[in-house]
Amino acid sequence: MEVKIGDLVERASHQRDLLFRVIELREDHTSKVAVLFGEEFRLVADAPLEDLIIVSSHEYRERSKEGKNKLDRTYQLFQQDYRLVQQRNEYYSTSGYTADVNYFQLPGKVLHLDGDPLYLRKCLDLYAKIGVPVQGVHCKEEEMPQRINELLVQFQPDILVITGHDSYTKSKGKIGDLHAYRNSRHFVQAVKEARQKYPSLDQLVIFAGACQSHFEALIRAGANFASSPSRINIHALDPVYVVAKISFTSFVDRVNVWDVVRNTITGERGLGGIDTRGILRTGLPFQHYED
Repeated sequence: MEVKIGDLVERASHQRDLLFRVIELREDHTSKVAVLFGEEFRLVADAPLEDLIIVSSHEYRERSKEGKNKLDRTYQLFQQDYRLVQQRNEYYSTSGYTADVNYFQLPGKVLHLDGDPLYLRKCLDLYAKIGVPVQGVHCKEEEMPQRINELLVQFQPDILVITGHDSYTKSKGKIGDLHAYRNSRHFVQAVKEARQKYPSLDQLVIFAGACQSHFEALIRAGANFASSPSRINIHALDPVYVVAKISFTSFVDRVNVWDVVRNTITGERGLGGIDTRGILRTGLPFQHYED
């Protein structure tokens, strides 16, 4: 069966470890090569057509069930954490439940830049499900450094997400060489541009990176959280769980790094960062008016 753009495929040479979607076909010297985007993980790769195995619709549905179960468990863990935070905030806002007051909360606003429009849509759906206020912008990774300032001015976020696709190629350099990564240098430059405008790590919280990204360079550039410490693949929705934790943590509390990454899909091998202040603010009274 001939491989076409849009097909779901796996790589035989990698023991069919990850599911990809074909987004481009091109000639590379004497062979035909497909450019692949990870269907669930933020990885971009090249592969010769003869290495690809097309995944049928039936097989994809069966694989999707397994992935959905993992996503559901992660979401349940996040909900447990969120309920504990809500209970603690309610306790303090009502002076230990002694005051009968109606209070309101202002979670941190997120600006999410994503190099993949399909992943962005999935992330926006999850933000809405969790209740995080967000503005999403599809932006090619190489264009992010040029666009970041105008977008920060336009949306005035509390939290910035810079993500998309990335990969590390050993043949292009050592693991510390930024040029051995497909898009890490663009993420790094975008973070630096954002820090020119917002130098404080608490004024603007930044998550940056994708699969196999240069974690250390992103942290040095000014990111609070980044991927990927062990250069492994991260799930498409991991950035959402990281920033949602920060968005719903009170500004008087410190967000422990382990508390952030432990309930993500990828975990601490794929995500890391520095201790960061929360964003959530609580106010009162809450007034409800009929329309």
